[in-house]
Amino acid sequence: MTSEQRIVQSSEVTVQAGEVTLDGNLMVPGGSQGIVVFAHGSGSSRFSSRNRYVAGVLNSGGLATLLFDLLTAEEHVIDVQTRELRFDIDLLSRRMVATLDWLGGETAVNQLPIGLFGASTGAAAALNAAAERPDRVAAVVSRGGRPDLAMAALPKVQSPTLLIVGGLDFQVIGMNRAAEAALKAPCHVEIVESATHLFEEPGTLEQVAALARDWFLKHLRGPVQ
Repeated sequence: MTSEQRIVQSSEVTVQAGEVTLDGNLMVPGGSQGIVVFAHGSGSSRFSSRNRYVAGVLNSGGLATLLFDLLTAEEHVIDVQTRELRFDIDLLSRRMVATLDWLGGETAVNQLPIGLFGASTGAAAALNAAAERPDRVAAVVSRGGRPDLAMAALPKVQSPTLLIVGGLDFQVIGMNRAAEAALKAPCHVEIVESATHLFEEPGTLEQVAALARDWFLKHLRGPVQ
């Protein structure tokens, strides 16, 4: 079945993450090879246009996706005013882990290997979750991420990890190079030339999506036996 012929089942879901419930959107193409859970960046949500674009490319490639809010609606209102929760990496990481556990009860996808796609501070939460659930996470991709905020957990990450950074995002390049040195799992830093932190330059987000798709298709190899 070609990407143009794939039927994608879309559903609004409620993720039980400890004591809170988080809204999400689950997209499951027919014959999915794996599922990618998105951890959005600081101040963002499941409606992130960049992550939704990447998710669409992954769906076309035969990968299911889960876009969800790391904060409740009430917390989001507080964070817009104080900007404090977006950098609460421990909180975000616990919710990522809880979401991985929640997926185990979702019959549509619970046999699929899991990848994590983290942007900005969400990359730290994704890497912490990968370290916490090494038997559940098969691959990680970071877009303009802050893996330095998960430095203590990096040696425990077992998942092959792709760190994508804009070529003009000089400070974050250094942070990702430091993370690469700390990771013991297979890791590659991919520099997207002429891109700044948000990959707003023409063609750069398309490169991110293609790199992520290829990484996940390589490392997510179909239903768990």
